Amino acid sequence: YRDDDDINDVASMAGVNLNEESARIMATNSDLVGTQIQSCKDEPFLAAIPLHKRILEMAKKLGITDVPAEVVTFISHATQNRLRTVIEKVTVITQHRMESYKDDEWYEQATDVRSQLKFFEQLERLEKQRKDEQEREILLKAAKSRSRQEDPEQARLKQKAKEMQQQELAQMRQRDANLTALAAIGPRKKRKLDSPGLLTIGGEGLGVSGGSQAGLGTPSSRQYARQKITRVNLRDFIFYMEQERETSRSLLLYRALLK
Repeated sequence: YRDDDDINDVASMAGVNLNEESARIMATNSDLVGTQIQSCKDEPFLAAIPLHKRILEMAKKLGITDVPAEVVTFISHATQNRLRTVIEKVTVITQHRMESYKDDEWYEQATDVRSQLKFFEQLERLEKQRKDEQEREILLKAAKSRSRQEDPEQARLKQKAKEMQQQELAQMRQRDANLTALAAIGPRKKRKLDSPGLLTIGGEGLGVSGGSQAGLGTPSSRQYARQKITRVNLRDFIFYMEQERETSRSLLLYRALLK
């Protein structure tokens, strides 16, 4: 305790007794010690007047006519604490959902559902294309037929083939018009990201003043990190409500499941 000894030696050389001064300060300000509870203003989380009206409406049903302001403040702080807890838990659920285990050495993929779904979608697309080709051939044969005695079914097929040909012709004209418009516009110029006066932050270009343009190309330019955003969806809230005892059988959960 060499430092404390040095302070005591300096104070004793100046004729000051630290113990006496500390006791005198405590005796002088003893009435103020412990009286200052909170230095900042206690501001409620919710609007006091609408919340007070809502509480009075609910209290009148139970035979209560007066609700003090302290109750409104307490309910407001309880709501804030409850909302903070819900947001923290849902954020943890979302972060777990967004975690990727592909780079983990203990990760071994058993099935790939996404590839299977793509395969089935491709099969359905090929099957639909085959049926369309068969229907097209039938309609073309019906349109080329020269029989004098036609039944109503043959006439319907001819009309449908005519409509199909008109639709294909309209699509070809629209495609030709689009190609002509693109050729008239010319090739689209790409925006230069390294141009002076333009700073890219998170994929968005922001203009800067001329005084700061000189330092954009230098290595000492300030780097702006993109802020990570956690996006919570309805599935995360449903999972949270299913895990909580208060909401696992609530009407709000059943309504969310129906959406």
